[in-house]
Amino acid sequence: MNTGEDTQGLRKILDMTRLISLVILCMHIYIYGYQAFREWGLSTLITDRLFLNFAKLEMFRHPLLTKAVVLLFLGISLIGAKGKKSEELKLKPILLQIVIGLMVYFSSGICFLFHFPPDVFVCLYIAFLVAGYLLLLKGGTELSRLIKDSMQKDIFNSKNETFPQEERLLENEYSFNLPTKYHLRGEVRDGWINCVNPFRSVLVSGSGGAGKTYFVIRHIIDQQIKKGFCLFLYDFKFDDLTKMAYNKLLKYQQNYKVIPSFYIINFEDLNRTHRCNPLNPQAMEDITDATEASRTIMMGLNRDWLKKQGDFFVESPINFLTAIIWYLRKYENGKYCTLPHVIELMQADYDPLFAVLQQQEEIKVLINPFISALQNNAQAQLEGQIASAKIGLARLASPQLYYVLTGNDFTLDINNPDEPKIVCMGNNPQKIDTYGAVLSLYVNRMLKQINKKGKSKCSLIFDEYPTLVANLITTISTGRSNLISCTLGIQSIEQVKKEYGAEQAEIILGICANIISGQVSGDSAKKFAETFGKIMQDRQSMSINSSDISISKSTQMDYAVPASKIATFSSGEFAGIVADSPNEKIKLKMFHGEIQNDHEAIGREEAGYVPIPVVANVTESDVEENYKRVKKEVADLVRGELKKIADLNRDSMPEEDQPEGVGKRQRERKIKGNRAAVKRNGRNVKDEPIKSVSM
Repeated sequence: MNTGEDTQGLRKILDMTRLISLVILCMHIYIYGYQAFREWGLSTLITDRLFLNFAKLEMFRHPLLTKAVVLLFLGISLIGAKGKKSEELKLKPILLQIVIGLMVYFSSGICFLFHFPPDVFVCLYIAFLVAGYLLLLKGGTELSRLIKDSMQKDIFNSKNETFPQEERLLENEYSFNLPTKYHLRGEVRDGWINCVNPFRSVLVSGSGGAGKTYFVIRHIIDQQIKKGFCLFLYDFKFDDLTKMAYNKLLKYQQNYKVIPSFYIINFEDLNRTHRCNPLNPQAMEDITDATEASRTIMMGLNRDWLKKQGDFFVESPINFLTAIIWYLRKYENGKYCTLPHVIELMQADYDPLFAVLQQQEEIKVLINPFISALQNNAQAQLEGQIASAKIGLARLASPQLYYVLTGNDFTLDINNPDEPKIVCMGNNPQKIDTYGAVLSLYVNRMLKQINKKGKSKCSLIFDEYPTLVANLITTISTGRSNLISCTLGIQSIEQVKKEYGAEQAEIILGICANIISGQVSGDSAKKFAETFGKIMQDRQSMSINSSDISISKSTQMDYAVPASKIATFSSGEFAGIVADSPNEKIKLKMFHGEIQNDHEAIGREEAGYVPIPVVANVTESDVEENYKRVKKEVADLVRGELKKIADLNRDSMPEEDQPEGVGKRQRERKIKGNRAAVKRNGRNVKDEPIKSVSM
């Protein structure tokens, strides 16, 4: 009625159509079983004449044609049939019933092949036809009651959550590109992740085993070395990525204008490590550099301090360490400005240490609070201010660390156009707390030197970034104009929050324009789902009443990659967004698919890798000798400075306050000086008594 149709009239037409099919069927039976009906006395002169005329019609001359016409009218009547919909009805039983009905219905013609008596023939023929007809009628009726629009076709809403993705390969001199396969409305298509502007930083997230290193980071290393980038690589599980980077440099070194030098820093295999002083005095221009280095070291040794910056007992040891670093920087033009010398000098007793440090004017303001605490006998406060620094740095007092940190094989300006470098820095997952602080110092000192104008393009790749204490926010924000690409590998946002605090984690996530996320869960999955945004999706609802079913369809915006789907990604499955550049726009920035790796080719390539070369044959005696040398140099420094202080103090004392014998020696030196002066004036000092000597 809602469409203007007369429902009652339509129903009468359907009933009439079904009645026509029954009438034709009965006429067919009467015509072909006329002899039996005549014997039974069921024929009359009028019916005989009437059916004789019908029998002349083309439709009744062939039994199969008559049966087909009957089914045609029956089918028309069933098209508009309506009944109470039932969820219990299944399509397969209904179709089976219809097939059996057709077989029984048309198999009635077998009766013509046998010479049955007329009455037997008619009974069998009617039985086959009626049975088949009823099965077809029942099956057709149930088919009309079947719920055709099943709501269970896509229970995970997978087809709805697909969207068009970039299928073009967009490549430039800076980009890295990852091939993918993605789904679009049930069809598998080829796509590309085109990171055309890596200088806007790349965040690669994925829990352990999600494939962020194997599917993403290794390709970034490969393509960026191929395109001539200088490289800093933090290899958390040394030496997997380091070996790859070394072999890629051998393969693509012809792509560089100046072939970069390859350097390694690790504290496990001293034969395969270079030596580098992160506190290189030439790179420390003022005391603020010492402050930043001090903060990096202390935060790396006490990670919970990252959330307590500004507290008295956090800033005090940082200031104390700053004073020592800057003192060594100024002492004889940085002769002993290394972290091992800093550690050893810090272990000196308070009295001689403060006496030595006071000789440097720039750091007096830093050490005055500590001297005041010592003079006022506030030992508990003094220990609270300094002991945390001394205890933390004592963990770094190992001969292996001293050996690596006291050398000068290279500087950290990796993007120097005249001396480009590829630097790989290895860590050990079992010694994160010890090595993390030192490696963080390397990173922060490097960031200060590379983020300058006029440098070569360079890439900073951090596998497991939260194991470092490196403030990359400034570099990510401002390094774009200096062609610095940052790639951060993390397991989850929660991991970054634990190490850096919620505020800094949010900043890192917010300023990284390229995001590639593998399998993560919890708040990380929710945050990424919100970041990836929403798409238009189809919605369908169904309502079943006593006689009909109503289906309503609509569209609404919903998450393109919901958190529940991100939490169930397979290894190698990633979703994310990429950033474009002003001169190279990308319309389809969002992606969700499986990154394609040629596993066999990668396996063959890794099998042919050249081992990392030996840098130097380092013996235990070399390491021990260097360790003892550092200790001796610091001891000599303190001893020499104390002697200078003592001499200056004696020279400035009045004669009566000087120790016994000191005044006499000074008088004798001055008398000799006066006699020499008199002799130069032509007088004989032996004949003239010296009346007075001015002290």
